[in-house]
Amino acid sequence: MLLGIDPLLGPDCLSVLRAMGHGDLLVLADANFPAEALAKRLVRVDGAPMLRALGAVLSVLPIDDFEPRALVSMQVVGKPDVMPPIVQEMQALVDRVVPGSQKIASVERFAFYELARKAYAVVATGERSFYGNLILRKGVVPPPPATS
Repeated sequence: MLLGIDPLLGPDCLSVLRAMGHGDLLVLADANFPAEALAKRLVRVDGAPMLRALGAVLSVLPIDDFEPRALVSMQVVGKPDVMPPIVQEMQALVDRVVPGSQKIASVERFAFYELARKAYAVVATGERSFYGNLILRKGVVPPPPATS
């Protein structure tokens, strides 16, 4: 255990998040996502629902504010304008914890899989809601303020 670090972020997950560079993609995947097949690196937090995992990740991972699509979800097949309840909840969480946060963009299912294949890592959660997947683009940690 570490002070100030969410206990859901175990050593493997922390290592992946720390190793990622600016612009790298991280997939938070639901329980139905083909994580084993698509992941370059896979971290499992199977017992965690999406919002719990997302909150833990957002507690340490900056979101890119240079890219317009730093947060991407999977569109509902055949209903691209529908925002599933889990995505609405993810957006509400992002809005609460990321100052000036972006809106979650969405892409077609197979385009989402292609982005996931390019991701630095996939974190597989235990989320059972359909379309409970989110891709996050890592931002930067600014330098500390200059001291005189």
